[in-house]
Amino acid sequence: MNTFSSLDELSKHVGEVLGVSDWITIEQDRIDTFAGATEDRQWIHVDPERAAEGPFGATIAHGYLTLSMLAHFSWDQFQLEGAKMAVNYGLNKVRFPSPVTVGSRVRASGRLDSIRELPEGWVELTVTQTVEIEGAPKPACVAETVSRVLWS
Repeated sequence: MNTFSSLDELSKHVGEVLGVSDWITIEQDRIDTFAGATEDRQWIHVDPERAAEGPFGATIAHGYLTLSMLAHFSWDQFQLEGAKMAVNYGLNKVRFPSPVTVGSRVRASGRLDSIRELPEGWVELTVTQTVEIEGAPKPACVAETVSRVLWS
């Protein structure tokens, strides 16, 4: 994991990957918990027997489950020393090129696309997060995230 102690130091890395998270295995329990929280209980997510006969050969994680894990992955990738807090501001673009089947391992890399200084000590970071599936040719998710950081 990379640690950046100042905005000037971080600025030198625009266009670069800031870090890669650890692998996480996507188990059925995580998928079921997400289905319950979101009320999205489509059979491709929660019915292993039916999903085994379906187009993916197993249950798959919700795309939004994969997307929701970006916050965790970001904390694994890099730290900003001196940041008082960080908040998700939004997303510019999100795609789900490949499904995450149950039992798959995923991780994400984050490339710093831009930094914009805002009033009152806030900084806006745009980072492209790419969630890869171990052994898969295409990523599970590619998302351009926008975060706001209050720097001390």
